[in-house]
Amino acid sequence: MNKINSQLSKAKLSAVALGLIPVSKINKALRAVAVAILREQKVILSANKKDLLSINKVDLRYDRALLTPARISGIAGQLRDVAKLPSPLNQILEQRTIKSGLRLSKITVPLGVVGVIYESRPNVTVEVFSLLFKSGNVCVLKGGKEVNRTNTAFIKVIQKVLTANKINSGCVVLLPSNRTTVNQLLKSDKYIDVLIPRGSAGLIKYARENSTIPVIETGAGVVHTYFDKSGNAKIGARIIVNAKTRRPSVCNALDTLIIHKARLKDLPALTAPLVKFKVKIFADESAYKALKGDYDEDLLKLASAKDFGREFLSLQMSIKTVVSAEEAIDFINRHSSKHSEAIVARDKKITEEFFNQVDAAAVYSNTSTAFTDGGQFGLGAEIGISTQKLHARGPLGLKELTSYKWVVRGDGQVRS
Repeated sequence: MNKINSQLSKAKLSAVALGLIPVSKINKALRAVAVAILREQKVILSANKKDLLSINKVDLRYDRALLTPARISGIAGQLRDVAKLPSPLNQILEQRTIKSGLRLSKITVPLGVVGVIYESRPNVTVEVFSLLFKSGNVCVLKGGKEVNRTNTAFIKVIQKVLTANKINSGCVVLLPSNRTTVNQLLKSDKYIDVLIPRGSAGLIKYARENSTIPVIETGAGVVHTYFDKSGNAKIGARIIVNAKTRRPSVCNALDTLIIHKARLKDLPALTAPLVKFKVKIFADESAYKALKGDYDEDLLKLASAKDFGREFLSLQMSIKTVVSAEEAIDFINRHSSKHSEAIVARDKKITEEFFNQVDAAAVYSNTSTAFTDGGQFGLGAEIGISTQKLHARGPLGLKELTSYKWVVRGDGQVRS
């Protein structure tokens, strides 16, 4: 048995015991990890500094990989938030007695051993651990090589706390960061119950096509905001700049602004706040004409077909002009990754049509898509944003990390 199989075998063996740990002990351990991370932040930041040396500062991965005292404080806060949440386990979803007299209960249980493949965000290491641990799942992590030192530092702190609390530290595993590990992990259905790839569209596609383990897809976001004929321009400008510039490298960031032709005259005002952030715009012909002379000419380009349906993950975006809300909805459904979509409109009828017809995990009106986040949704944290429809959709919080089983109680019944 090679090293990885040995780690996975031990993880599998720890699964049953983990699901039996009292919630009070789980919460105590999560709070202790939060304290330990703050106590050891110098060690963690030192490891992170070494990791960052291999990433170009202009690379979008740099900001994702970067840790600061404020970000570490936020990570510790998320641990405490998860500890405050009710346990999702042993919840009775349904109960009934059937004709034979058998008493049926449908009860929530852990998924089991969950493998998570992710790229350059070390905060994911702790976020994923906290949610899987709280939901009784064994956590098998495969992070990116560019932040391996940081991930290792976090895991050492977590495992030390678990051991101190008399919890099997094998319930959280960090696998080697090389590419061959991915290929082995994808075929480890003997040990892993569910696989969650979190990252680029390429990573998710590769996992889906090569895994022998059931996959929950998360991550890739091609995000649109439609500014309707009835939209409020002041609200629209605030929403657009927030959705695009708050954190342009994350999956809920705005990629394409769709604007009704009747409101092209408002486009300079809608995009004016973007100039401060040097956002490059790829505009279709109508939008280009509306912006020419008002938007920085070095940042304004004519769009091509490849600029739509594109996840920019940077301070770039495209603009599409439509003649109706119906055309906007059709455009979104053809180009969306089914992550997050928004409309800015005062017309309630149009808004309801948008809600009913746009196919996405999260659909918004008159607000920023930046809110697609487990913490913002009151879930404490998230594993990722599921863009599929089986098992779970949207932010994967504690409830989404459980399955259920039927418990059947009888008194000697046999089936005729």
